[in-house]
Amino acid sequence: MNKINLLQSFSPIILLILLLSVNVLEFGNDSISGPNQIALLFSAALACLIALKRNISWEEIFKSISNSIKSTSNAMIILLLIGALSGSWLIGGIIPTLVYYGLELLNVNYFLIATCIITAIVSLSIGSSWSTIATIGIALLAIGKVLGVPAEITAGAIISGSYFGDKMSPLSDTTNLASAVTESDIFEHIKYMSYTTIPSFVITLVIFFIIGLNYENSSFEDLSNIQKTLDKTFNINPLILLTPLLVIFLIIKKIPAVASLFFAVLLGCLSTFIFQEELLETLVKTDSYFNKSEYYLIISSITTNFSIITENNSLNSLLSTSGMSGMLNTIWLVISAMVFGGSMHCAGIIKDISEFIRGNRNNDKNIVFKTVISCIFFNVTTADQYLSIIVNGKIFKKNYSENKLSSLNLSRTLEDSGTVTSVLVPWNTCGATQSAILGVSTIAYLPFCFFNLISPIMTLILAYSSFRVKKIIITK
Repeated sequence: MNKINLLQSFSPIILLILLLSVNVLEFGNDSISGPNQIALLFSAALACLIALKRNISWEEIFKSISNSIKSTSNAMIILLLIGALSGSWLIGGIIPTLVYYGLELLNVNYFLIATCIITAIVSLSIGSSWSTIATIGIALLAIGKVLGVPAEITAGAIISGSYFGDKMSPLSDTTNLASAVTESDIFEHIKYMSYTTIPSFVITLVIFFIIGLNYENSSFEDLSNIQKTLDKTFNINPLILLTPLLVIFLIIKKIPAVASLFFAVLLGCLSTFIFQEELLETLVKTDSYFNKSEYYLIISSITTNFSIITENNSLNSLLSTSGMSGMLNTIWLVISAMVFGGSMHCAGIIKDISEFIRGNRNNDKNIVFKTVISCIFFNVTTADQYLSIIVNGKIFKKNYSENKLSSLNLSRTLEDSGTVTSVLVPWNTCGATQSAILGVSTIAYLPFCFFNLISPIMTLILAYSSFRVKKIIITK
């Protein structure tokens, strides 16, 4: 493989940053609907040219890209199922029921901190931030909108809580991956990670508590009217709550996410037939769905744009879904990001830059700093948190050992900077997915993902203060 200079290695990233900046200025929030995908593909094309310059064949380039896309096939199926779930849970009355009872239990002043704690508990129990956000998160976002809390702030609370629970759960795939790649005991890893994770979460809760105090409670009459409209439109029944509880139970039992979400979609359809027969009859009499069959209504809610119009205008935006079709832009973005990541990997650019970041002279403090920077860099360039954890675990393992640092320092840093920052990158599989699920752009919710922003800083604070930096004890 021919050598290239550092400027050439960084050129695809520089091009990507420039194009993304122009897209934000020209297209604003619509940049995810095509312009960002094109930016990723143009940058990938430049990486391919660099690969050719290094005497790498087209066959190798396309094989690397193909493998990169293949690695996200499960995520893309999950995205489609989440789109279907949002539709079936709407027409099945599951989301409206969760909102109805949620309004009785949650006060706007404590809503954000409660959201953070609820999602943390659920995510800790099931070990999955994605599944937590796709189920409980959607309902909490709807409740927040009714209470008058901006969607991007609620999204930040949902993501913060979900990622805290994900990190601290022995059932989490990233938690197991970080401990495995560094050859650390998983429970020791979780224990050692708590020194950074728990303080970060406590600070996050304090911030959300302060923000929540700035909101005024909606009048009892307003909330009562919303509940009356929901009750009038849907059959609100406590038995409907068995569906989300059953789905959470399946995930706790480690049933694969694809199977659990597919079952959740079926339960939503079943709930429609059992509880929402009157709603279906009403819908077929409206102008939008005049003389349509029940089958048509359910399939439409799952696959495409679907709305239930009520007499309460503030509710109408909540009672709409784009179904599976609403996830296609995100899938397009993920594919484009994987093309970029695959071409960068094949061209050897990622290896060149990671070696530059790692360097040769490392002490206890700067090796942690370099790990944090490299993890964020990989989340941006490879668009995949798993690669960020695996590659950086392998790259820095020797350096930590040479500095007599326990592997627990590396596993903790991988999680504090690799796992949590993935959701802050718009084209990363995590960022693209959560943005699509919550209907809030990554750039919009990013400033409010306090836990995700604080975690890398907290791990650096401990490293530079030499607090809880475990050394390898060599016995003679």
